[in-house]
Amino acid sequence: MTANTPDSTVSGKPGYPTDVYLFGTCLLDIFMPDAGMDAITLLEREGIRVHFPMDQSCCGQPAYTSGHPKEARDVARAQLGLFPEAWPIVVPSGSCGGMMKHHWPTLFAGEPEEALANALAARVVEFSDFLLNTLDWQPQDQGQPAKVAVHTSCSARREMNVHKTSWALVDRLQHVERVVHDHESECCGFGGTFSVKHPDISGAMVADKANSLQNSGAVEFVSADSGCLMNINGKLAKDGNTRFAGKHLATFLLERTGGKS
Repeated sequence: MTANTPDSTVSGKPGYPTDVYLFGTCLLDIFMPDAGMDAITLLEREGIRVHFPMDQSCCGQPAYTSGHPKEARDVARAQLGLFPEAWPIVVPSGSCGGMMKHHWPTLFAGEPEEALANALAARVVEFSDFLLNTLDWQPQDQGQPAKVAVHTSCSARREMNVHKTSWALVDRLQHVERVVHDHESECCGFGGTFSVKHPDISGAMVADKANSLQNSGAVEFVSADSGCLMNINGKLAKDGNTRFAGKHLATFLLERTGGKS
């Protein structure tokens, strides 16, 4: 990803912000940069100026959930000065968004940066939530009729409650039927370092998730979290299934609305 401060005219709709920051997340930035650019494109099409602080890295979640708060705080501390303007901080990941919004205040409690961390946390909004509830995104679906399943990360579902916003965005596509798979609310087994520490358990969980998605009747699946996508797509590829692959929600929405072939 690169810094992006376009000269496009803002939407002018009441309640719309004119500018936002994008916190790209380390996984998206390194492994799925196109999805990050697709998120930027969707926001820019709504007249939003998107700012990408080039010094951003990780929210600190891997260390935090592994029981290393000091290391997590050191990583998160490096992000605190990157968002000086009072703009929303849009995060294309419910998992990273959950860390920043709900765990940064705890992580920095009693620290000199406590007030700043709390102020930043209050401005964090997950991408699908922002698109739906702030921008009231109204798509014109240009794709062929299709059945699609949605996978939501555990943090996105249980901390940010954005499984519903992802569902709602997919449901607004006139030619898409969202199908519910029988492991809809279950973890895919990624869990950051969990998949490294407990590979057998993680492998069994992702096998269940992959089978459920494939048996749902959907022709593809989408997720707003790149870690889950990497895990599920990796399992599918290992099993030789390259036709049923997941996409990031931003990429899927942009494709369906004519912004990307």
